[in-house]
This record gives sequence, C-alpha cells and structure tokens, in this order.
Amino acid sequence: MKFKNPYKDKKWFKYLGNKYVWVLLFFIVWMLFLDNYSYFDHRFLDQQIHELEDNKKYYQEEIKKDQEQIKLLKNPEQIEKYAREKYFMKKDSEDIYIIQFEGDTIQEKE
Repeated sequence: MKFKNPYKDKKWFKYLGNKYVWVLLFFIVWMLFLDNYSYFDHRFLDQQIHELEDNKKYYQEEIKKDQEQIKLLKNPEQIEKYAREKYFMKKDSEDIYIIQFEGDTIQEKE
C-alpha cells in the first residue's frame, strides 16, 4: 500500500516543495540576518553616517564662526572690547560696575 500525501495537491505545497524556493528563502534569510553585510547592519551604519555628517556640518559652521571671531580679534580695539565684555577687564584708572536687574538670565553663583 502506497501512502498518498494529502498536501500534494495543494498549491502552496507545490511552491514549498520546490528546492529552488528553499534555496531562495535560505539566501534571503542569510542576506537579511546572518551575513556580515546584512540589511540591518547597513541600516545601522547608514544611521551612523548620517549622524556623523550632521556633526561635520555643525563643526564646520562653528569653525567659520571662530574664524570670523579670530579676524575680528586681530584688531587691538576689538581685543579690548572683547576682554571688557567677556571677562570684565578694565584699565587701571577705571572702575567697573555690573548692574543686575531682577529676572536677569545671568544667575549668581552661591
């Protein structure tokens, strides 16, 4: 007596019983999950590349700002202005008064 497979006449069995379909499925699973250059690794690396390009753009803009500041500071008058505003420096014959109003954004260090 010969055993008859009940699924042999089904359409899905014809596809899943084909060895080429199994090879194709194995290849797809291998490329998506197991390979060194898998799809998910590429997505992760692409995301890192995008973040690094954003960082590069930010730092290039900062470099341009700093270069402009350096050009301004080559002038002795600008150096004096910068020192007075940023570091509250003064000449020997001057007194500096810092006036703070309520609600200023500068907070006192306690």
